[in-house]
Amino acid sequence: MRTSSSCIRLENSIYIGKVKHMIDFGHLKQSNAKLNGILLIDKPKGITSHDVVEELRKIIGIQQIGHAGTLDPFATGLLVTGLGKATRLLEYLQGERKVYYVKMQLGLVTDTFDITGNVMEIHEVNVTPEDLENVIFSFVGRYKQVPPAYSAKKYQGRKLYELAREGKIINLPPREVEIYSISELKIEIPFVEFIAEVSAGTYIRSLCMDVGFALGCGATAIELRRLQVGKFRVEDSVSLDELKERGEIFRYLLPMEMILDFPKVYVKSKDKIANGIQPKVEDIEKFEDFEKDDLVQVFHNDCLVAVAIAERSSSFIKTLIRQGRNERVLKLRKVFVERT
Repeated sequence: MRTSSSCIRLENSIYIGKVKHMIDFGHLKQSNAKLNGILLIDKPKGITSHDVVEELRKIIGIQQIGHAGTLDPFATGLLVTGLGKATRLLEYLQGERKVYYVKMQLGLVTDTFDITGNVMEIHEVNVTPEDLENVIFSFVGRYKQVPPAYSAKKYQGRKLYELAREGKIINLPPREVEIYSISELKIEIPFVEFIAEVSAGTYIRSLCMDVGFALGCGATAIELRRLQVGKFRVEDSVSLDELKERGEIFRYLLPMEMILDFPKVYVKSKDKIANGIQPKVEDIEKFEDFEKDDLVQVFHNDCLVAVAIAERSSSFIKTLIRQGRNERVLKLRKVFVERT
């Protein structure tokens, strides 16, 4: 069953992370349900994130598709993509923590910091497993990391890898990143494997390079797989080949209501929201706890109708209600329902 705001009511179960959600796939009809949601794609090796988006446009037949963060061409794994109105939610996922599996080779240095680049240096590897373990775990925490010259990061409007291919190597200043954890370390010199949970903006290729530099022998990433973005896991993703073969987009499409973790505010009517009228106390039905300036999700019934900035904390709104003061409490940032 579809509401006028394109919210799809769901009853069967699907897992996002370790949380079970209820979805009724029987009510999802491609003929009348709009394609607004998140698709978790298991990106294959050898293509860019943009290539994935272009392929999805061909498979699904719509143009409004984007992704929540670039994955290197040589890497595989989870690429979070958004369809339709859900593309407007992708910016809120870009700052999520990421989890990667990586395999690196010691004694090898390339210009791209991965196995696809030109070999710049080859060194003997004279390190013990104990020294290697100590160096790797020393990177847990915050540190200053230099982005690779070959990356999708932009400089003066152009991607670094485009400039690098023209012989224009741009050395950007280091930026602070955080390595939250390193686990499942496996050492078979010259090869090293581990899983890293990192902050947004962390380059695993650069981490490998930095580990190699600290060891004095250099290192290059030879395998890279993204396992998780925030609460979304690669185990719940689908490959492009499977999408082509089965063609069951709605089986894998996560509704917009299941994407964000911001506190929820429920409004009595969606009509004012649709017309851009900022919510006041009288418009609020119920709400979760939040602070002033927090981002919140605005729901009508069970449908996401907007994302807003809280102009009052939830505790202060309770005070306004007790005092009968009908002040504005939210500032709309993104509206997902059409004007009536």
